[in-house]
Amino acid sequence: MKFLRSAAHACALLVFLAASSAVEAQLLAGRVSSAEDGAMEGVLVSAKKSGANITITVVSDHDGRFAFPAAKVGAGRYALAVRATGYALDGPATVEVVAQKNTPLEIRLHKLQEFSAQLTNTEWFMSMPGSTDQKRPLIECMSCHTFERIVRSKFNAQEFFGVLNRMSQFANNTTMARVQPRVAERKPNEELARKLADYLATVNLSKGATWNYELKTLPRPQGRATRVVITEYDMPRKSIAPHDVRTDAQGYVWYSNFVENFLGRLDPKTGAHVEFAFPVSKPGFPTGSLALEVDRDGNYWLAAMFQTGLVKFNTKTRKFQSFPLPATMNADTAQQSMVMPGSAHLDGKVWTNEVSKQSVMRLDLASGKYELIDPFRDMPKGVNHSPYGMIADAQNNLYFMDFGDENIGRVDAKTLQSTIYPTPTRRSRPRRTMMDAQGRVWFAEFAANKVGMFDPKKEAIREWDVPTAHTYPYDVFVDKNGELWSGSMSSDRILRMDTETGRAIEYLLPRQTNVRRVFVDNSTSPVTFWVGSNHGASIIKLEPLD
Repeated sequence: MKFLRSAAHACALLVFLAASSAVEAQLLAGRVSSAEDGAMEGVLVSAKKSGANITITVVSDHDGRFAFPAAKVGAGRYALAVRATGYALDGPATVEVVAQKNTPLEIRLHKLQEFSAQLTNTEWFMSMPGSTDQKRPLIECMSCHTFERIVRSKFNAQEFFGVLNRMSQFANNTTMARVQPRVAERKPNEELARKLADYLATVNLSKGATWNYELKTLPRPQGRATRVVITEYDMPRKSIAPHDVRTDAQGYVWYSNFVENFLGRLDPKTGAHVEFAFPVSKPGFPTGSLALEVDRDGNYWLAAMFQTGLVKFNTKTRKFQSFPLPATMNADTAQQSMVMPGSAHLDGKVWTNEVSKQSVMRLDLASGKYELIDPFRDMPKGVNHSPYGMIADAQNNLYFMDFGDENIGRVDAKTLQSTIYPTPTRRSRPRRTMMDAQGRVWFAEFAANKVGMFDPKKEAIREWDVPTAHTYPYDVFVDKNGELWSGSMSSDRILRMDTETGRAIEYLLPRQTNVRRVFVDNSTSPVTFWVGSNHGASIIKLEPLD
């Protein structure tokens, strides 16, 4: 879909303003300003009702004005918060909304002299001196924590080397709210670890009380990037880490919990939350699941990570069925991060991966047996590979991303023969993927700061740069209008791109988020974007106003 033309945009704006006027008596609205700048565009203003688990956020326009939709903010007391890098809220901190009465707000901010705690990982990447190769290993660190922990430390290079060795022993499904060590010890590459330790000691506080470089920030949202409403649903525990999020036909939101053995469900109408526990099959090993996918019958499948194997949740019976690895495959290093049951009704086969063996696996539902497939067996040795994001076509042929290198892979469902397609950009590390109605495979190129599309019919790959450096996109979703959506663990910004023109919008989220899998609900108009806040124990709904 091409972006709305100016006339259509103006029409949509008039409709929105008219609707706002019609419900003015119930609307919470106002203006954001500071003594230093006057009216401020692009400030995120959040309102959370007392006792509720739902926060509503809107963004100020070029005149500093903002308005909460009346249907989302009813009568009651609300706590207020803002996001504007370099600024803090002077007041007010709360507001009382009275039914049938307009509640005007004058939000006042003041400029901060010290604002390092507000920087995103992307902004730390921008600020820290050093080459691309020196910074590149840091893209692994942000899956567990922000860079602020690194740059505020006082470790010297030798001390950092010890820290990096210790960090390598934690499971990748670790958050600061739930740290999980691996059972099988890993031996990091000492040469690379020492190089990284040497670099980190030059950008932290080991040599002084302040950083010896300027802190750089991204601009606040402008124009169409301010025309959005964001709803955040807090989870009942801080340890919950929503990873993959998707909606169902009834409007519920389902998610995989990255660090706990639960499948979660949210009712976005009320904020009500339900969890369904699946068994711990390997006591003492890290818990939690990564990929969440649905089969043709609407049942949910989870990849059980270090608990190993696959888990199916029957949405009618509300019961789980486990598909464990056989003892010969179930080593301490075994890990299934992906699952793809989308076309299993054709041949009774579900795809997954074995991370420790850099291989693809296939589960036969009738027998419960797994086949191990090495798609890289004919490629040069000594190169790290990692089959990751997966999608199956209408014949249950598998397409996967090689997160360890730079390839798109295809495994034929009948012959199990593999075909490898390198991306145009070297060392791109493609991550998660989806397939559109035309059978084209869309994917995020994590290390290349790009998004891409593979056309199986033409056997051709096309790439697009994302607009902000150091974004490192994790996933993509192409909506019913042909627009591409993406997010990342670094920037707290949601990308919306017209791939025909390359024009893009980036919506800033209200707080640090650590975006993983992204999902678009095509049943609404405009479409609705969903994502889990992996480190923030919440689920986020983003509704563009055009």
